[in-house]
Amino acid sequence: MLEESITGLNISPDGIYVDVTFGGGGHSEVILNNLKKGRLIAFDQDEEAIKNAQNDERIIFINANYSFLKNFLSLHGFFKVDGILADLGISSYQINTPERGFSTRFDGTLDLRMNKNGDLTAREIINTYDKENLKRIFKNYGELLSPGRIADEIISSRLSKEIISTFDLIEILKKFTNPKTANKFFAQVFQALRIEVNNEIEVLKMLLTQSAEVLKKGGRLVVISYHSLEDRLVKNFMKSGNFEGIVETDFFGNKLTPFKMITGKPLTAKDAELAINNRARSAKLRIAEKN
Repeated sequence: MLEESITGLNISPDGIYVDVTFGGGGHSEVILNNLKKGRLIAFDQDEEAIKNAQNDERIIFINANYSFLKNFLSLHGFFKVDGILADLGISSYQINTPERGFSTRFDGTLDLRMNKNGDLTAREIINTYDKENLKRIFKNYGELLSPGRIADEIISSRLSKEIISTFDLIEILKKFTNPKTANKFFAQVFQALRIEVNNEIEVLKMLLTQSAEVLKKGGRLVVISYHSLEDRLVKNFMKSGNFEGIVETDFFGNKLTPFKMITGKPLTAKDAELAINNRARSAKLRIAEKN
């Protein structure tokens, strides 16, 4: 959803913009193409993303998690910005690198760290978490229907042998699927593990909260999310300034919200994009403007 997200930023040629999920650099490249004297600050916690950084004096690349947005902007002398873009999906590089463990198509280590220097891995979760914690992540982050049974199966299997690879885990949990449901089921399992490994829900909350502080009046917040947990947080925060979606009002009944919604319903990928990028089928794009 490149075109829609760039349009949503409403780029001023001399503005200051932030791409908090640099990845392969696709969004950043188009932002730079729309800038003259403006600047781009690009974040990515994956050190591999540095290889994609453009050699352009208008860009500052920050190899850090976007939960530190405000601190790093201040460090570089930027206290207010004109736009923030977040594409919350995992990058093609991460998916296509088996040893990162992001894809169910390859047999790789159960890793799933966005930052390879992070302490927690999916392997540790699968082999050490107790039933209640496994059940919690599969229920809350994977939205799976039988999280307790899944947890029991994992714990039973690891008693005889450590679960090391993506294919090890898939083989253990095959009994919960059929050919029609397998892809969706394992996508939910790995989504749950990835969210836990990278603390993604709390990190997203930190980003949204800080975005309200660093955006200028009229600045744009553009977020592409890929599952309902993320999208619900984004929608609620853009609507109300909190994660419960409760709009507060002043004594006169005026809404006390940091943003004005630009998109009513989220934008979704067009057929032409879906034809070349099937992963975009779950993408939801929301845009808000700072009051």
